[in-house]
Parts: sequence; C-alpha cells; structure tokens
Amino acid sequence: MNKLYVVGIGPGAYEDMTVRAVKTLEDCQVIAGYTVYVDLVRKYFPEKEFLTTPMRQETVRCRMALEKACEGKTVAMVCSGDAGVYGMAGVLLELCADYPQIQVEVVPGVTAAVSGAAILGAPLMHDFAVISLSDLMTPWELIEKRLRAAAAADFAVCIYNPSSKKRADYLKRACEIMLEYREGSNLCGIVNRIGREGMSSSICTLEELCSMQTDMFTTVFIGNSVTKTVKEKLVTPRGYKFQ
Repeated sequence: MNKLYVVGIGPGAYEDMTVRAVKTLEDCQVIAGYTVYVDLVRKYFPEKEFLTTPMRQETVRCRMALEKACEGKTVAMVCSGDAGVYGMAGVLLELCADYPQIQVEVVPGVTAAVSGAAILGAPLMHDFAVISLSDLMTPWELIEKRLRAAAAADFAVCIYNPSSKKRADYLKRACEIMLEYREGSNLCGIVNRIGREGMSSSICTLEELCSMQTDMFTTVFIGNSVTKTVKEKLVTPRGYKFQ
C-alpha cells in the first residue's frame, strides 16, 4: 500500500522538529505543503521533490500529494506546528476515502501553544482552551460562543490566528469578550514568529492586549484569574503545596 505522511514540523526552527519528523522527511521522496512551510525545511532536504500551493488551496494541495503517492512515491505533507492541530491531517484523512490504495500516517509536531508557552514561561500549567480567531471556516458567532465559554470557566486561553489584514479588529473583539469575565489586570502574553528569525515576545495585561498589533504569525496567551509573573516569566499555578 502506498504511503503518505502528514508531518508536523514544529514552530519553524530545525532544532524544534522531532526526531521522528526529521527521519520521515529524510526517508520520503516528495515534500508537499503550503509554500511558507515548505521553505522552512527546503534547505535541509534539498534533494527532494517539492510540491507547493499558496494559502487557501488546502484541498488542491492534498489532492496533489495524494496523486503523487498514487504514482508510487513516498510523500510527506508538512504543516507548521502539529499536523492535527489546525493542520492538514484531518483534510487528508477525509480525502483519503477516495484513494483506498493510500495509507495516511500522522507524524505529530510541537504546536504553537506548546512552543509559545515555553518562551513565556508556563502559562498553560492548568486547564486551558485553544481557540482560533480565523472565521474562514468557522462563523464568528461560534468563535464568540467558545470565547465566552472559556472566559466564564476561567480557562487560560491560547489564541491562534489573532488577526490579519481583513480581520484587524478580531483580537480586540476577543479581548472585549474576555473583559466581560476577567479583570483588565489579567495577565497575558504574546509571541511572534516562534522559532523563526525576528522572534519576539512580551507580557502584558488584558486591557493592554486590546490595543496591541498582531498578525497570523502571532500566538496570544490569556492567563486565568490566578496567572502571575515569576522572575519575568508567566506562570499559571496548578495548586502545588510548597513545604
């Protein structure tokens, strides 16, 4: 049976890829993916055949990879972070029903919630929710419902895709919803371009976060009611008793 791997390559830096991900890319013949993500690994595997498509051509990209696997090639579809967290694993597994001769294997990676949290400290030490603000495939009304539920339950919240040129005010709108349940002094953090050139991070309050500029390469962390700073690191206590 022909094989197609869906590989999470982590935040961007080669050293943040798992050993299994690297081994898979070494063993495959073709690397497919969104152009930006393929370019992150191209220099490490220059001898491979590459298939790329621009943003918003996910289905086209998946069918290209599946057709190449039908030719007998071992193919790896790369995704940033983890392939099963806002990645291509679900799409490929759904489309694979039309390709019974193809076996899909998911290779996990380090998602931005994990890599970004490590840069800030430990903001996700207790229960947390991950919510994307992209409304390309999820109606804003549903996103808002999920934000309210997470805020009301006092979850720490990790936000993916906080804003873009067409969604410039979405993070502000999300913060306003959170402020209905949280104090303005609630601690938050942002990390931009995790594991890539120009990476930056900062800690702020929820009130300050409302007016901060972010983009699709930014991951936002909103602490819960007991999140605090310890030696300039963001920490959400889990409740350990210290002797």
